[in-house]
Amino acid sequence: MTTTHARIDESLVAHLLRRASFGGTTEELSHFSEIEYETAVDELLNARDTMSIPQDIIRRYHVDMSDLRTRPSSSGNWLYHMVNTDAPLVEKVNLFWHRIFATGQTKLIQGKAMTTQLDMFREFGLGKFDELLLQLSKNPAMIMWLDNQDNHKGSINENYGREILELFAMGAGNYTEEDIKECSRAFTGWTVENTDYMALKMRNNTMRPYGYVNWQFKFDPEDHDDGEKIFLGETGNFNGEDVIAIICKQPATAGFVARHLYHYFVADELPVPQWPHFPPLNPEAIKVMTDAYFESGYSIKAMLRALLLSDSFKSEAAWNARVKSPIELVVGTLRLAGGYDGPTHDVYGHIASSSFMGQDIYAPPSVEGWMGGADWISTGSMVQRVNFASDIIGDLDREGIVELVESIRADAGEGASPESLVQASLKHLGNIQVSDQVNEGLAEFASNFENTVRPSNENIASLLQLIVATREFQFV
Repeated sequence: MTTTHARIDESLVAHLLRRASFGGTTEELSHFSEIEYETAVDELLNARDTMSIPQDIIRRYHVDMSDLRTRPSSSGNWLYHMVNTDAPLVEKVNLFWHRIFATGQTKLIQGKAMTTQLDMFREFGLGKFDELLLQLSKNPAMIMWLDNQDNHKGSINENYGREILELFAMGAGNYTEEDIKECSRAFTGWTVENTDYMALKMRNNTMRPYGYVNWQFKFDPEDHDDGEKIFLGETGNFNGEDVIAIICKQPATAGFVARHLYHYFVADELPVPQWPHFPPLNPEAIKVMTDAYFESGYSIKAMLRALLLSDSFKSEAAWNARVKSPIELVVGTLRLAGGYDGPTHDVYGHIASSSFMGQDIYAPPSVEGWMGGADWISTGSMVQRVNFASDIIGDLDREGIVELVESIRADAGEGASPESLVQASLKHLGNIQVSDQVNEGLAEFASNFENTVRPSNENIASLLQLIVATREFQFV
């Protein structure tokens, strides 16, 4: 009975780390298996990064990561953080908001605005939703992405007013076209400094001397429509802060954010455009989060904590119920391999690999972001996914892989059988659960090693390569 209980605990910890991190390394699985589940959740939620490579060291070896002008430099810079951080849930939440508040460097031209937005997510992404929306509305990357610099008193641009309601906070069907107009009026005068007006009008954001400096938020009271507005049934002389306050107290907002959290941390939902027409997969889980939303004063951390502690999340039915996004697969594999010892040009190839798999971060396909789910998988993307994971996990020139192999050999024990070697390998790759058929196939593969009692590093690495090529490795 004791052994069975331990196995269930380890499997639950592995599930938690797949969702609230990028998968569990040997050290992470060991650490979190030794503490209470609720303590583990709180530790992940409250962690602060102490392990990422310092920016001055990165810039010394990658000059292009000083001005972050190109997409590989800015997205590669983020990859360093995701791979090396010891606060992985923070970066996982950053990916969550990047997927929802989808902003593209493709339009902004420069990457500094993107990394500034990412820093904002790091600071506010687990805070109160009203404060996050306020910071988002003042964020230069978002202002430029959705053209709010062209939203003027007497001549509104509805792009941001529409998307904050439809895609960012409430979802279609919970507001009217008039609400969009009134919301847009409230955000007139919210613009950007450190830009050249004619350059903006020409969409030439690279015009010197302003193209590569850090844009700043500016409120222009002369350009703000301070007339009376009727928004979501309320009347007043509303500004941007006011409409955000009205948005955040709506039950529809709590439900919309909760469904996004479920979609990202528990199980693939229907594509977002279908949400107005179909109920959530798990209404009970949504209620747990919406209750936490209002009880905590709109806290995202409180919602996520309630979700991670819920029976819906811990249920075995939720295990491996999501397809890994490309960046999750890339980051998770690299973390298993020991991460980055220091600045390396490999980071550019790794970012390119995620793009080839279908997720080019900082370049979402539309304002709706990535749909995820089965959309991640195609014949071409599967080849890329398997090749990437196999190349990294089989690379015995990586110190992290050698340590991984040695841990597996030690865990399998002296005179290891093919079956024990497979179980040790699955455990150290994140406690992966595979079908009986796959298990038997892996054991048969290991039985053909020249020395089955003490297989070589190359033999174990080849077994690891086979495991990361399985269907089960594609799920999280």
